[in-house]
Amino acid sequence: MITVESLTKRYGRFTALCGITFQAESGEILGFLGPNGAGKTTTMRILTGYMPPTSGKASVAGYDVFTDSLEVRKRVGYLPETVPLYPDMTVHGYVKYVAELRGVPQAASRADDVLRAVGMESRRESLIRSISKGMRQRVGLAQALVHDPPVLILDEPTIGLDPRQTLEVRDLVRSLGKSHTVMFSTHILSEAEQVCDRVVIIDRGAIVAMDKPEALREQLQQGARLFVRVDKAESAEAAARVLRNVTGVADVTPVNDGFSVEARRGVDVRARLAGAITAAGLELLELRPLAMSLEDIFLELTMQQGEQ
Repeated sequence: MITVESLTKRYGRFTALCGITFQAESGEILGFLGPNGAGKTTTMRILTGYMPPTSGKASVAGYDVFTDSLEVRKRVGYLPETVPLYPDMTVHGYVKYVAELRGVPQAASRADDVLRAVGMESRRESLIRSISKGMRQRVGLAQALVHDPPVLILDEPTIGLDPRQTLEVRDLVRSLGKSHTVMFSTHILSEAEQVCDRVVIIDRGAIVAMDKPEALREQLQQGARLFVRVDKAESAEAAARVLRNVTGVADVTPVNDGFSVEARRGVDVRARLAGAITAAGLELLELRPLAMSLEDIFLELTMQQGEQ
């Protein structure tokens, strides 16, 4: 549904995108992650027809974003980071207006449907100027959905929402992913981990990783990581020293009230850890796997990129 090949965008001497290539298949939820200034918004604006690339190709639903821009726009629902709303219109009036601009049949009825889907049906007659920022975000999502596009491109769709609204939008995105291709950027890495089938991590205009979160963990995590919590140690350093002396342990790092223990690749150190802790006169309170989070992966990759 979305195909990007060697996409480059330059603003004068500044290169915002450096020949990036990726795909998003039908029915896939693709997370687009990166620090501020990484090139996320530029990519999204190109894919939605708001600006042309300097070089490279991009297509949406089989249509080239440069030569078939109008056809692309018919098939894309776009929620930009700053939602384009008219404050003096009612919620329903605005979404109905967008539906009419897009030539949607029975625009008023369709506006009701999408407002119901995003939980704004009860505020349909409210002026947009009178509703909260979170509600405005949901109205923006409604306008992106109103023409039932096969592709949704969402820039920070949960920004400004309270925790309950955030969960509702995540559930909505997951349900939309069953019948749409969804691409969205987010700074909430746990959100991407919960919602996305795959993630693309971009930094300084270049893609530094692209895969399922669990596959990225496998690539970056050289050995198994375990969380260990002990009792009756004279000091945290004394406990860490016991753990570091276990054969097969590569690294020990204090984490909250315990330790993150990284084993060498292919080495199972659980039994040795338990034995060493007991032999040192300590009590083993907890020993469990500790997987890398998407936040760990993100920081690892973007820091590596910055050091190059």
